[in-house]
Amino acid sequence: MSTESRLRWRARRGTRELDAVLGWWLDARYAQADATTRQDFEALLDTPDPDLWDWLTGHARPSDPRFAALVDEIRAHHRV
Repeated sequence: MSTESRLRWRARRGTRELDAVLGWWLDARYAQADATTRQDFEALLDTPDPDLWDWLTGHARPSDPRFAALVDEIRAHHRV
């Protein structure tokens, strides 16, 4: 299984909204992202769904700046 396929599987969260925004990043940004950003996205996928939801809806902010940058980018293109 390719890295992208494995990440796509991990990005499926069981809610349409989270699936859509995380899948969008994989489709639109992954191929052009540098190695560090790709690693940051993979680490972001270890975050529990409630925290991801709060971050992506703007109800909370990740304390880790790596995650904050990804969340900001996703939020700039999607409003959950």
